[in-house]
Amino acid sequence: MKDREPVLVSKVRTGAKVSRKHDKDTTPFHRTIDHPTLTVDRIVALKRTYSLINPAATQRQIQALTAQLVTLTTSKAADGAPAPVTKRARSREATKHPSRAS
Repeated sequence: MKDREPVLVSKVRTGAKVSRKHDKDTTPFHRTIDHPTLTVDRIVALKRTYSLINPAATQRQIQALTAQLVTLTTSKAADGAPAPVTKRARSREATKHPSRAS
């Protein structure tokens, strides 16, 4: 899965044809690590944090929390709470009775 499109480095026009050169496809994390203004201490801290990330575990946590939310919303709706009263007429209930044109 791609995180981003490759970055455009240069574009050269030769007549009607345009040739584009792109940078090597990298993740945002690796672009940050390769940035020249980043200090060594910050790079070490970022790499330590990056190594602790487990995408599969994060996905499982998201699914578990989503299931809890679904359970909460369905249980609150089924606890005998009255259905909300709507002020609109149902589609089969006419608000104006048809009249004959003469």
